[in-house]
Order: sequence, then C-alpha cells, then structure tokens
Amino acid sequence: MTSTTEKIGVHPHPQRWAVLGVLCLSVMVVVLDNTVLNVAIPSISTGLDASTADIQWMINAYSLALAGLLLTTGSLSDRFGRKKALLGGLLLFGAGSAVAAYAGSSEALIAARGFMGVGAAMLMPGTLAVLMQLFDEKERPKAIGIWAAVTSLGFAAGPVIGGALIKNFWWGSVFLINVPVAVLAIAAVAALVPESKDPTVRKPDVLGSILSIIGMVSLVYAVISVPEHGFGSLEFGVPVALGVVTMTAFGLWERHTAEPMLDLGFFKDRRFTGAVASGVLAAFGMAGSLFLLTQHLQGVLGYSPLEAGIRVAPMAIALLVTSNTLGQLVLKLGAGKAMLLGMTIVAGGVALLSIGTTYPPTLAGLILIGVGVGVAQPVAVNALMGSIPPERAGIASGLSGTLTELGSSFGIAVLGALLSARFAAELPDGVPGRSLSVALHSGADITVVRDAFSSGMSVSLVIGAIAVFLGGVVASVLLRRA
Repeated sequence: MTSTTEKIGVHPHPQRWAVLGVLCLSVMVVVLDNTVLNVAIPSISTGLDASTADIQWMINAYSLALAGLLLTTGSLSDRFGRKKALLGGLLLFGAGSAVAAYAGSSEALIAARGFMGVGAAMLMPGTLAVLMQLFDEKERPKAIGIWAAVTSLGFAAGPVIGGALIKNFWWGSVFLINVPVAVLAIAAVAALVPESKDPTVRKPDVLGSILSIIGMVSLVYAVISVPEHGFGSLEFGVPVALGVVTMTAFGLWERHTAEPMLDLGFFKDRRFTGAVASGVLAAFGMAGSLFLLTQHLQGVLGYSPLEAGIRVAPMAIALLVTSNTLGQLVLKLGAGKAMLLGMTIVAGGVALLSIGTTYPPTLAGLILIGVGVGVAQPVAVNALMGSIPPERAGIASGLSGTLTELGSSFGIAVLGALLSARFAAELPDGVPGRSLSVALHSGADITVVRDAFSSGMSVSLVIGAIAVFLGGVVASVLLRRA
C-alpha cells in the first residue's frame, strides 16, 4: 500500500492551501503569545504582586523550554509523526494557556509558561516539515512566504491584541485567548493535515537528547542573564562554559553513535550551512533591533502599546505583499543573489531605524525590513529544507529553530547591553540609567533622557544592521558555491 507521504511526493495534496492555513494558525498562536505577554507585564506584576525576578522568569521559562527541546522534539516528530507532534503541541500549549490565565501566584504562572514552551517546541518543527512535504518546488516559495508573513503579522498584532484585552478585561485574558484558537487548530489539524514521518526505523538517541537539552538550556540561560548580571559575571560564565562543554560532547557523540539524532553530515552541504548561518545572523540583528524598537516607540515617541503595535504592522504587510508578488523574480535571480539582495534590504531597513527620531524614517525602515525578509526568507527555508532528505525535515526544522532562538537571545542581550552602556553614559550625573522607564520617572529632563536613549539605540542598531548584512554575504557565498 502507498503511504500518505509517498502520495504527497508524487501528486500535490488537494487540500494543501487549506492545510497551510491550519499550519499558519498553529504558528500564529505561539508568536502572538510572546508579544502579547510584553504588553501584559505591568498588569501581571500588579495582579500577582510579582517581583522583577518573577517577571523575568515568566518570560525566561518559556524561552528555556523552547530552545532546550526543539532539537529533541524535531527528531521525535520525524520518528513518530509530525501530525501527532502538532496535535500534542497544540494540546499542551492550550492547556498551559488555560492554567496561566487563572494562575493565582507567580510560581504557578512561571510553571504554566514553561509548560507552554514545551508545547511550542513540539508543534514548531512540525509546521515547516509538513509544509515542505505538501508543496512542490514551484509553489513552495509562495507557501513559505505566507508562513513567514503570518509569523511577522503575529509579532505586529500581539501588542495590538494585548493592549485591547488589557484595556477591557483582566491580565489573564491574554492567555485565555489562546485556548479557543488552540481548540480550533486541533480540530483543523485532525481533519486536514496528513500524517508523515521518517520511514526508517531508528533507535531513540537518548544520550544525544539529554546532552542537547542541557547544552542549549545552559547557553540560553547564560544569555538571558546578561541584562541583570553582565557578561563578566559568574551567572553568565558558568552556564556558558557548561553549555559549550555539553554541546561539544553532543557533537562528538553524534559523530560516534550509529543512529544519531542529528546527522552532522548536514553541515557538509553548503546550502544547509549557508541557510543556518544567515538565519542566526539575521535573528541576531533583527530580534535585537525590534526589541529595542518597541521601547523606542513607547518611551521616546510616546505611543501606547496599542498604538506602537499598529505602527509596527506595515512590516508584516510589506512582507506578505513581497512574498506573494516577487516569487518569480527571486527564482530568476538564483538563491545566492536573492539572499544577498534580501538581507541587504533588511540591513538597510535596520539602519534606517537607527535614525528614526520620528516615525516617518521608522516606517520606511519597517517597510524595507518586510520587503527584505519577503525576498530572503523563502530562499533560506528552501535551501535549508531542500538540502536534506524529506524524511528528516523535522530535525532540520528543529535545528534551525534552535539556532535561531539562540541568535535571537544573543541579539537581544548584546544589542541591549550596548544600548544600556551608551544610554547610561549619555545621561546627566545622578540620573539612574537602569532602564528607560526608570530614567523617565526620575525627574530628569525628558528630552535629555529620550535623546540619550536614541543615541544608545542608534549604535546598537548599526551593529544589528552589520550582522544582518554579513548574514547575507555568508549565505550568498555558500549558496553560489553550492
């Protein structure tokens, strides 16, 4: 009997566009949650009498679970089925959201957020793996473009939705809204998404999973501790050392074992290496830059969270339009030239954000970022997923997600540290420079504080733009050689 996977490979799935909608819905619920939480933090802090450390762990518990488990869950989805992983991930994410909505203490909310991170780690690799199986090379760039645009739309819509919910309901509503969306996604996945998995029976790589979890959790924990403790602290140095040692042991073990969770031979393919390298550098530059931008829009330009979210939306719109109109042009350019073009446009957009003391240059920068991502991301995902056997799509997606999460964490930490140092140096003596909000409420001249923050942000965003451009150069060189 012919398997579902084999049918998909020979004939396009008749409901592939409907399935894409389901996959996008699954990703949307995860992306929305992260950006919505940022808006809800003041209300959560008041409602639960949460300390600063509590708030940090509400954010970090999710990131640690997601980054630590993506490799393992990607491998498991290949082994046991991507549809099962999607259903399990949505179920855990929805259940965690329900618990978070009615959490009566900071500890309960932190635990629920960790639970949600596990759910997100289960479903994220499966969405891209299923997409790659359903669409042929001709339709795939458009499908990936839509998938990427929905991700960006979730980033932009999060503050808008969060602001509206907080204004009209209690803080738990930002989590409760995930529940009906997860239920709808579960029903749609069960009805529409075909099952697919690696036909080769492989033994579970238990030691590899343990090493990858310890290593990635240690590295991400080290990075997210930087804003509070600094790069020279034991809180950063010890987990970094543990992470590097453990991930080195992971690499040695994967080379040694007969049935590795992650085939390191993937990196011999220049398409794979180029896509991964560009993804890490792009995540470094963009995540750090957009993290700073949200503070700039609210603290310097004076927008409310709702107004700031609306003003970030043009980036997602530009991405959606670009990915659906320039697909054929990108194919004619070739992967190497298209990656360099797209990443250069993104870098130009980030550079424009660095001079955005008013909204018009910020708007222009956001549109350029959207256009650049719309050009580059489908090419990068195609190169990544097209360079490996389709049956290993889950682990490849998990690896890409893991490294992107690490790149994002480093971007936020490094660019944030650069901004903080310049911000504190630019402030008048006696004005606390721990954060923009603290400085604004210190009684100092607001114009001076805002100018100091803008100066620090400009330096950080220039570094972010350089990182994105270098990602384009690296990817272009490797993809052309491939």
